[in-house]
Amino acid sequence: MSSFALIFLIAGLGLIAWLTARARAARFDRGGAKRLHSLPAQHGWYVAIWTLLPALLFITVWNSVSPGLVKDAVLQHPVAAQLPKFDFERDALLAEARRVAEHPQSKAFDPLAQQLAPVVADARSRYNWMGTLAAILLAFAGAAYAFTRIRADFRARSHVERGVMVILLVASLIAILTTLGIFLSLLWESLRFFQMVPFWDFLFGTHWSPQVIDAKDPGASLGAVPLFWGTFFIGAVIAMIVAIPFGLMSAIYLTQYAAPRVRRWMKPILEILAGVPTVVYGYFAALTVAPAVRDLAVMLGMPYASSESALAAGLVMGVMIIPFVSSMADDSIAAVPNSMRDGSLAMGATPSETITKVLIPAALPGVVAGVLLAVSRAIGETMIVVMAASGAANITLNPFESATTVTKQIVDLLTGESEFDSPKTLAAFALGLTLFVITLLLNIVALRVVKKYREAYE
Repeated sequence: MSSFALIFLIAGLGLIAWLTARARAARFDRGGAKRLHSLPAQHGWYVAIWTLLPALLFITVWNSVSPGLVKDAVLQHPVAAQLPKFDFERDALLAEARRVAEHPQSKAFDPLAQQLAPVVADARSRYNWMGTLAAILLAFAGAAYAFTRIRADFRARSHVERGVMVILLVASLIAILTTLGIFLSLLWESLRFFQMVPFWDFLFGTHWSPQVIDAKDPGASLGAVPLFWGTFFIGAVIAMIVAIPFGLMSAIYLTQYAAPRVRRWMKPILEILAGVPTVVYGYFAALTVAPAVRDLAVMLGMPYASSESALAAGLVMGVMIIPFVSSMADDSIAAVPNSMRDGSLAMGATPSETITKVLIPAALPGVVAGVLLAVSRAIGETMIVVMAASGAANITLNPFESATTVTKQIVDLLTGESEFDSPKTLAAFALGLTLFVITLLLNIVALRVVKKYREAYE
């Protein structure tokens, strides 16, 4: 039985358990002879949780363990004695055998994989049925245990609330553990890289040329300063020059000048920009904005201007993050008490003076938080810079020249044919770790600023 069908079956058992427990608890309260501590539905949820949770946890663990058990069972078969000794060749044959086992109508390129396909199918079927039976037995055992505890004075509500709190705690920890896992995986590979390339040479080197690496001194070709500058120049300078004025002015218009009817349809249209896939922005940058920027550079006297410029990528990136700035600024300005605005107008200030001297300063922490979040979003953008920016690592202040970013180089390094343990490939993890730390710090600063923005005005 497939995992989806098994989960569907367990969910059905949970529904039956809920209905049965609810009906049993309702009978205790019939006629008013006994007063239930908890509602019948809460008794039902208690039994349903005991039915679902152990079985679903087992399914999760079993799905991660069973592939290894299947592999061990296949390797113990006499046919597996013909497998190569090298791990990567053996794993390739086993992967081909699994593909044929999943799709019996297909044929394997290697005869040995074709012979192993029935063995793999048999082992997978055996362990699938074992897991299915174990999950069903756990569901019945949990339901039976919980069902025997249903009494009129049983505190089902307290147990259910405690169980829901545990589930919410686990759900909140998943994000933390995922972030920790990402950080540790990047850190592990980055440490391998820094064993080959000195830390200072990587962070403060000004020459980036991973295509030509000196085996004796790989750090001479892997200085990441041009990448950091390109990321900062495109994502934090050019993009912010576009996003901050347009985002802030749109927020001011929508909160202070726009009629309610105009705001109702204009604000959703503006926020649609946040939902557009970044690859669409990349196409727009490569096919429309980049040629226009190149033509502008030629008009300004740069006959050899490239269409892969920092300005093209930065302009489109700025348009993409306008909703981030606008939304935070809108919420911040709207959160300023009307008494401050009315008081300024009552003192004789014009609407524009009220906005610049009262509303914007009061909402400044929220605006700054929106800008910082937009910056962290911009410097981590990939598709726009892959499709519109260059791969040339330059330190330049000319927006019409080529520039590259950290994310662009990560894509280039990981899509090559170099060995995984080479300095060129491992440099991608060092770049990823650096970018992760920078965006994490920006988000921490933004959250600290948001706390100040939430300060209540008396």
